[in-house]
Amino acid sequence: MNRPNDVEAYIARAEADAVKIPGLENVRPRGIASAGVIGGGTMGRGIATALLCAEIPVTLIERDPATLERAIAEITSIIERNVTTRRMSADEAARAIKHLTTANEIEALEKSDLVIEAAYETMAVKQDIFSRLDRIARKGAILASNTSYLDVLEIASSTSRPQDVLGMHFFSPAHIMKLLEVVRTSATAPDALATAISVGLRIGKKPVVAGNAYGFIGNRMLAIRRHEAEAIILEGVTPDRVDQVVENFGFRMGPFRMGDLAGLDLGWTRDTSTGATVRERLCEAGRRGQKTGKGFFDYDDQRKPVVSPEAMDIIAGLAADKGIARREWSDDSILDRMVLPMIDEAAKILAEGIAARESDIDVVWLHGYNWPRHTGGPMHYARTLGLDTICARLKAMGRTPSDQLRKLLAAPQERQ
Repeated sequence: MNRPNDVEAYIARAEADAVKIPGLENVRPRGIASAGVIGGGTMGRGIATALLCAEIPVTLIERDPATLERAIAEITSIIERNVTTRRMSADEAARAIKHLTTANEIEALEKSDLVIEAAYETMAVKQDIFSRLDRIARKGAILASNTSYLDVLEIASSTSRPQDVLGMHFFSPAHIMKLLEVVRTSATAPDALATAISVGLRIGKKPVVAGNAYGFIGNRMLAIRRHEAEAIILEGVTPDRVDQVVENFGFRMGPFRMGDLAGLDLGWTRDTSTGATVRERLCEAGRRGQKTGKGFFDYDDQRKPVVSPEAMDIIAGLAADKGIARREWSDDSILDRMVLPMIDEAAKILAEGIAARESDIDVVWLHGYNWPRHTGGPMHYARTLGLDTICARLKAMGRTPSDQLRKLLAAPQERQ
């Protein structure tokens, strides 16, 4: 059994180790006196707020006047609330608000030391933005993408300076969530990487360096959980029960409430929808999450989730169409299904060098996804369970433990 003090000591070491990057010991970060943020949506305004609260002047770029107006109002409101809650003094808040500049075109970023793109999550949009940045940004400026999944090197290929391009993946709300995944590509310059880490620390984040791969560290594992969650509800478990089991384990929010909050139509279009998945059928029925008042759950005026007969019928209909047998599940077997395949995927992430150390994965999930702190993170939890237990439970759910998982947990945990 983990003692609380032991877990806290482990987490403190993990956070300290995450910013110790081999090869960067003597690398000096570039100076960052100003920043630009492209996109005035939820992520862009959150990133801008985080920078402003650290006294970094920001130029926020947003073409749509209404979106820009909302962004300014939201940023100002957050900073003013920081005074009320005593996170900032009135003088600090006034300086932060004064340091916000806005513009409609990226040409206003020609003197920025750091530019963070937080635009629509498609490669074409991001390459267009970076191509334009390449023409106007000053020499030596860091060009960062807030992409959640896309290939950062492919984004960088639209510029003549891939050494200055990397990923800075913030988590929503970006002014609150502590994780910052810093994504390095094979072309990223050491001092560019050191600069992104330095900025992350400066704005109060917990930076973790990730390799350039689909979903990086956190979202690659999250994709596994989402797949398992949407499979298990076709096999007889209701979304509310899955969420309850996950929340009883210690997460603040289960996968289905989280999905409804984020929006089920992310990446979905009616033109390409085939009705092959639960999400597609929910979206086709207009159930796209909290923003439409209904997704996996129905929502009342206070956004309280309520079990939805319509959603349950859609799930049962898809299960019948696919010929999937429905059965009884224990809470323990539900939790294993939500957690253990993710841990197996994490072992592959380590073996591929996408994460430098297993404790980095714990920092990602503790600070980006609210993994239950008392367990120390997914990899610390895996060490607590042990190889034999995890392998037996994976086999019980019809999974073959990967060679990477066996090799990892059979060896002592390394410290770097």
